[in-house]
Amino acid sequence: MSEPPIKTPAPADDAEPRPRRGRKPVGWSMIFIGALVAVCVVLVWRRDGVDGVLGILSHDVVLFGEILPRVLAGCLLGGFIAEILPHEKVSRALGPNSGLKGLLIGTAFGAILPGGPFTAYPVAAALLTVGADFGAAIAMVVSWTLIGYGRAVAWELPILGPDFTLWRIVISLPIPVLAGALGRFAYVRMYRKGGRP
Repeated sequence: MSEPPIKTPAPADDAEPRPRRGRKPVGWSMIFIGALVAVCVVLVWRRDGVDGVLGILSHDVVLFGEILPRVLAGCLLGGFIAEILPHEKVSRALGPNSGLKGLLIGTAFGAILPGGPFTAYPVAAALLTVGADFGAAIAMVVSWTLIGYGRAVAWELPILGPDFTLWRIVISLPIPVLAGALGRFAYVRMYRKGGRP
């Protein structure tokens, strides 16, 4: 009498999500930047000698020390946002089926997002992790770049005046939505056929 075949158990509904794909620490962009740095070091060394190279290096070490806390804070913010935000609500509001509403929400969020790139890019990455699609994330980043109220209040209003600032914002308003729509279209065309990248 033969034994019945062993059946693999059905996956549970509350199965853990697949872990995110790890990023390579050294990629083509890192190699390209490293080669440019090496060429620049040789050029500065030939012109200014070792003192010129060491002067630039010491200045950059100080700059790195000043920037590092902001990078760390931005990455921590992105990580905590990814854990705090409810995936279902984010996917419903900013996911691929959110339509124009998702692009408008992404645009509005980018316009009011405070801080510099150390805040904006980790937040965009966190939104992608919790269910936002490329289109909404692109709309958010483009809106933060073009409309961001922080720069408008701190720099544009005092230097260029309210008329310029108002018209610049009004003219820029449709651009994040259009960029998000194009990003969503390109993502569906390029990646959905072959699976998620």
